Amino acid sequence: MNDEAVIRRILTASTTWAFVGLRDNPGRTAYDMASLLQTRGKTIVPVHPDAETVLGEPGVASLAEATAPVHVVGGYRRSRHAGQVADEAIAMFGAYGPRADGEVRALWFPLGVIDEDAARRAADAGLDVVMDRCPAIEWARLGLPR
Repeated sequence: MNDEAVIRRILTASTTWAFVGLRDNPGRTAYDMASLLQTRGKTIVPVHPDAETVLGEPGVASLAEATAPVHVVGGYRRSRHAGQVADEAIAMFGAYGPRADGEVRALWFPLGVIDEDAARRAADAGLDVVMDRCPAIEWARLGLPR
């Protein structure tokens, strides 16, 4: 977990990120990260029970409703909800069938979101897991192109 090579691969090889907890609220971290990754060429999928359109992308009420193949699930909810996010990500990725060589299937918990049990379950299910890290900070730290 939090392996530099894995973080680099997630940030560079993924194309679609589902942001659990993303609302159309520019004052929230999830909005900032979704916007940043969108400017880096990523497609975002807002996931929130209200299914709002965010940054021009239509929202879905749950991960199970995402129609585009997702590479990374960003769990932008409080730590107490991390287990639920992990379980939904595991179910969603499991529905995709066997993982292709080099295919990114990851769960990313941002700064301050920590749940070791949830991370372990996701890793045991074959997902790459990043926890308590910021995509923007990692992007800059690794010197990835803007």
